[in-house]
Amino acid sequence: MPPRALRPSGLFLVDKPAGPSSFQVVAGIRRRTGARTGHAGTLDPFATGLLLVLSGAATRLVPWLVGLDKRYVTEVDLHARTSTGDPEGEVVEEAEPPARHELEERLDGLRGEVELSVPAASAVKVAGERAYRLHRRGQVVEMPVRRSRVTSLELLGYEGGIAGLDLRVGSGTYVRSIADALGGHCRTLRRLEVGPFSVDDADGERLLPAAEALPFLPRVEVGAEEAAAIRAGRRPAVPDARTVCAGELVAVGRVVMPA
Repeated sequence: MPPRALRPSGLFLVDKPAGPSSFQVVAGIRRRTGARTGHAGTLDPFATGLLLVLSGAATRLVPWLVGLDKRYVTEVDLHARTSTGDPEGEVVEEAEPPARHELEERLDGLRGEVELSVPAASAVKVAGERAYRLHRRGQVVEMPVRRSRVTSLELLGYEGGIAGLDLRVGSGTYVRSIADALGGHCRTLRRLEVGPFSVDDADGERLLPAAEALPFLPRVEVGAEEAAAIRAGRRPAVPDARTVCAGELVAVGRVVMPA
């Protein structure tokens, strides 16, 4: 199979609907553009919201995007816990939903640095295999506990055993794990923000230039001669910055982009 094209290069902000997997969304864009394509943080099939999809040479920028904080809104059904922490799993425990004051006490214990079990239906590898594949085969495995950062966790409303939450979390935090720790499961889940990017700006047809994909890094403008020297390895780029020439991304730190 021939290598995927390095162009078009840039970032798509996609508002993923419920149903398709992140892989399916990425594959659809890859078929449309013919370019190498990847995402910077998966969304579960039942979830909606912002998916960052990198195209062409910009796939080299994934390491700078996967660690960004994220914001979600979710509805947590506190009548039952499920095997996957979402509506697609089997009910493993039923309970009477807590009173509001008890729920707020549980929320207090989930703010800041917390230890959370990784969901069984996740991409984390267990004994060298993706956990979700083991789960689909019905294999029960002991899932690892991951230290997670919950920057904010706001109760938007609570009625009929359904809690609406708005939360900001660090990279690698599973909202389904938070729902499970509360004694329920995510009924809905929507990602609103990834770092500086908002779902309000999503347009799956519009490609942001690679030079604009890392707006949180300083931008250093160089001329054509200096850009050529950086690409040829005769001159180092500025560390921890975007080096740009005439709107084209030349390098990010010491990672040099193709011309």
